[in-house]
Parts: sequence; structure tokens; C-alpha cells
Amino acid sequence: MPWVLTAAAVLAASLLLGAVGLPAPALFAALAVGLVAAVSGLPRRGSALVLPRWTDRAAQACLGVLTGALVQPETLRALGRDWLPVGGAVLATLVISVLAGLALGRRRDVGPVTGSFALVAGGASGITAISAELGADQRVVAVVQYLRVLVVVLTMPVVATALPRGSALGPAAAAGAPLWADLALTAGAAAAGLALARLVRLPAGSLLGPMLLTAALSGAGWSGGAGVPDAVMQVAYAVIGLQVGLSFTRESLRAVRSVLPTALALTVALIVVTAAVGVPLLGLAGASVLDAYLATTPGGLYAVLATAVDTGADTTLVLAVQVLRLLVMLLLAPVLAVALSRWRPA
Repeated sequence: MPWVLTAAAVLAASLLLGAVGLPAPALFAALAVGLVAAVSGLPRRGSALVLPRWTDRAAQACLGVLTGALVQPETLRALGRDWLPVGGAVLATLVISVLAGLALGRRRDVGPVTGSFALVAGGASGITAISAELGADQRVVAVVQYLRVLVVVLTMPVVATALPRGSALGPAAAAGAPLWADLALTAGAAAAGLALARLVRLPAGSLLGPMLLTAALSGAGWSGGAGVPDAVMQVAYAVIGLQVGLSFTRESLRAVRSVLPTALALTVALIVVTAAVGVPLLGLAGASVLDAYLATTPGGLYAVLATAVDTGADTTLVLAVQVLRLLVMLLLAPVLAVALSRWRPA
């Protein structure tokens, strides 16, 4: 019965949040439901909600397939044409966001690893999913990451409307693959990616193994445009959200609440500084101010793409920069965690 009530609450909250346009509504909804269940003492002792370990691995694998499927031949061609300014913009955005995270990490109740993962611009759901495995406080990471995404998404329409628009339209969206192809890619790439990650002992392999395998298939044009079915992805988001929400206690919630004012100020600074650096860099590739702003916005990938299409921005360039940054950050996350765990601020 506790699981039935939890599933019903997550579904209702997901529909509500989806209706108001929030990205990844199932993740937000499940995180909130799990948090309420954990800190309210419901369900009673003896019937505590505990997710099996395999559900977390499966959810991360689905997220890896979803991320890898974003790598399309058109995206790779765009990277090849403008690799220097695109690479510079990606590197600058990541460095700036890590520095902002280190500033947050100077708080004694946060630390450098948690602070960097909390504010780094590169896949909020992916970073949240693997943060605990890499030594960060997953609860702080989840709350601050989605605070960052929320601020980006809320400010994006206002800023995008105020910026001059470029004349180039991005390519039309490709027709979606049939459901059976989506399911086949999701199941096959997830299973093979998990096995490959286990074989080579890849850090955060539940996410990175399926992501790398799918990116290789999709970038080579062998995936037929298939991806993860939305229903499957929403379930995966819900699992990740529940896992984070159920890990809260009243004490940890008070600790996270004290971090939020600093995190909000750093998030606003992060958005301003990445735009100030990214616009001139991508201007070298002929990007308009709007194209460069959307390409370097630190978060909200799907909201960014929707805004790019609606405003007539160069969606190929925007997607190329956003996806490359996402892949680079997730791949560097284990290395960053090791480096920061050994770092001691002066």
C-alpha cells in the first residue's frame, strides 16, 4: 500500500508540474513526494520505502541512452565546422561553473566535491544520479542543480525575447522512429552498455556505459533516429527523484535550506558570466547573440531547444554546444571528483 500511494502521488504531481511547463516533471514530482514521505515519518517504521539497487542502475542506464541519442550526424558536422570556438565555449562554461561550485564548496556544510557537482553546468539529472557514487552529498546536489535549472528556464524566455534574432533557421526536426525501434535501442544499448561498463570497470558505469555506446551508434547514423520512449524516461526520472527524496531527513533538509541563498546568488552570477564569455567566443563562428546565449546557457537543455526552435535560432549550433558540454561533463565527473576530494582550500 505505501508504494501504491507513492506511485499515485508521483503521477498526480507529475501531471500538475507538466501542465505548468516544468522540465522533467516526473523527477521533480518524485523528489518532492519522496522528501515529504521521508521527513514526515510516513510510512510508519517497518514499512519504510526503499528502492532496490537495480532500479537505480536501470534508471541511470535509460538516462545514458537518452543523452547518447542526442548525438546526431548533423551535430557532429556542426562541431567539425566550428570546433575551435565551440570547444572554447564548452570549456569556458565548464570552468566557470566549476569555479562557482568551488565558491559554494567553501561552506563547511557543503565541501568542494558537493559544491562543484551542485553548480556544474552539464546534465542535472545525470550529475544527480551519479553524485553519491562519486562522493558528493546527493541531496544538496539535487536541490541546487534543479534550482539552477529552474532559474535558467524561468529567465530564458525574457532574455531570449530581448535579444536580437539571427537570420539562420535551424534544421527541421527529424521524424521520430517507431516505438518498437525506441524500445529496442533503449533495452539493447542499456544492457550492452551496462555489461561493457562492468567489463572495463568504468566509473559511474551505469550512466556512462550506455551513454557512450548510444552516442557511438547515433553519431554514426546507425540508430535510425531512435531514442528513449517518453513514458520509459518519465519512469526513470521518477526513480531517480524518489531515490534522492527518500534519502532526506529533517536535519539534512535544514542544512540544504541554509545553502539556498548562496546557491541562488551564484546561479545568477553563473548565467551572467557564461553569457558574457560565450557570446564573443561563438561570435567567431558567426553565431548571433541569441544563438550564443542559448548555446551557452548553463542548464535546461530541452527548454533551450524549444526556445531555439520558437525564436528561429540556429538549433544545430545550439544543440552541438549543449550536447558536447553535457557529454564532456559527465565523462569528466569521476576525474573531477577524485581531484576535488584531494584538494584542500587554503
